[in-house]
Amino acid sequence: MYGTKDRDMKRRRSGWLAASLTGAMLLALVSCGSGGENKNLFSSQEDSSRVVDLFSPMEKADPKAENVARTAADLTVAMAEEALGVTVVYRTYTAADHQDKTYDEVCLDRARNDMDDLYLLNPDTIMTLGAEGKLMDLSGLDSAKDLREVVRTANTVDGKLVAIPQEVVAYGLFLNQTMFDRYELALPETPEEFLECCRVFQENGIDTPIGANRWWLETFVFAQAYAELYNSGDTEAKIAALNSGEARYSDYMRPGFEFLQTLIDRGYIDAEKALVSEAIEGEREDFLAQRTPIVMAYWGAANTETAYGKTDLELQVIGFPSILGQMPVISMSGWAVGAESAHREDAMKVIDIIASDEALRIYAETNRVISPSQNVKVDCVPALQPLKDRIEDGVYVLGSNAGMKVEQWGNTCLIVRDLLGGATVDECMAAFDALQDESLGLA
Repeated sequence: MYGTKDRDMKRRRSGWLAASLTGAMLLALVSCGSGGENKNLFSSQEDSSRVVDLFSPMEKADPKAENVARTAADLTVAMAEEALGVTVVYRTYTAADHQDKTYDEVCLDRARNDMDDLYLLNPDTIMTLGAEGKLMDLSGLDSAKDLREVVRTANTVDGKLVAIPQEVVAYGLFLNQTMFDRYELALPETPEEFLECCRVFQENGIDTPIGANRWWLETFVFAQAYAELYNSGDTEAKIAALNSGEARYSDYMRPGFEFLQTLIDRGYIDAEKALVSEAIEGEREDFLAQRTPIVMAYWGAANTETAYGKTDLELQVIGFPSILGQMPVISMSGWAVGAESAHREDAMKVIDIIASDEALRIYAETNRVISPSQNVKVDCVPALQPLKDRIEDGVYVLGSNAGMKVEQWGNTCLIVRDLLGGATVDECMAAFDALQDESLGLA
C-alpha cells in the first residue's frame, strides 16, 4: 500500500530516471557509491594535461546494434576536444535491474560531491541541483543565445540557465498501424477513443493492448492534466496560481490518474509487469512481434535500431489522447557543469561547442531529432510526421517546467508507480497535495 508519511519527499524530487536517450535515452542506471569499485562503472581514461570528466548514461541494449544517439553525441564531443585541446574522460553506469539505484540518484551523489565536471542530467535532477547552487550558470555562453524559448523555460532555475540539451525530447504513442487497419480503427484523439481502441483489440484476442514500463506512463497523465494549461492561453497566470496554492496540482492530475486506473482495471495495462519493467526492455519484444499494438516512447526511439528504428511493421507515432486531441509531451535532459568541479572552466567551453549551431546540426542530422536551437531544423522519418506536425503548430505540453515550484516529471513518475503498486487515485492525489504544501512551507 501507499505510504505518504513514510516516503521521503526529498527522494520524490530526485529519484526519477527519464530514460531519455541524450534527452531520451536515459535508461535505468546505477550508482557506484563512494569508495569501492562497482561492476557497472565504465570509465574511459586517457592521459592529458587538460581533462574534462564527463558523467552520462550508457544505453543498455543489444551491444551489436549501432547506438546512433551515442555516436551523435560523441561526434560533438570530438569537436570540442579538437578545438580546445582537452581530453574528455567518460564515466557511465548501467543498472542491473529495477532494484538498483537510479541514474538520478547517482548524479545527485556525484554532483554534490564534485566528482565530475560535466553531467548529462534529467529534468528533476537539473531542478534539484540548480536550486542547491551546484550547477554553473550557462546563460552567458554564445551557444545559449539561439536556444528555443521552451528550452530556456525548462532549464532555468532561480533565473539561471543551468543546463543545455542537445535535443528536445518529444514523447508519443508508438502504434502498429497495420494492426489498427486490420480492425478498422482510426488513430485515437481523445481518452474515450483510446479506450475504445483498446476494447476492440482485447475483444479480438489481444489480452494486453498497451506495453508499458515503470518510467513513461506519466506521459498519459501530463497530456490530460496540462493540455489546456499550455494551449489555451494564460499559461503564466495558471502556473502562478499553482505556485501560490490558489490552484491545486491534484485537480489537474486527477483525470490522468483516473484514466490510468481505468486502463489497469480493464486489463489494458499489466500493472505488475510495468512496475518492474525498464524502459523499452519491458515492452519492445511484444511490440516488434506484433503481440502488442501500442507502446509509448520518445522521438529518438523511432530512429534508433536498439529501440524501434528498424521494424517489420508499419510504425506510426502520435501524441497522447487529450481533450484537445493528440498531445505530444515534451521533456529534455541537459548538459550541466558542476559549480565547484575541478575543471569547470574547460567544461563550460566544452558545452559551448557541443551546443553550438554547428555541433547541434551534426547531432540533429545524425540522430534526426528536434534541436534546441531555433536555427537548426531537420527532416524526420515518416512515422514521426504526425508528432512533428503538432509540435510545429505549437501544440504540446511540458513534462518538466522549472517555473513550477513542484518538480513535475520525477514526482509524477514516482506517484504513478504507487498507482501501479496498488495505491488509490485519492491516495495519489494526497501525495501531490503534500508535495504542494511542502513547496508552500505548509508541511
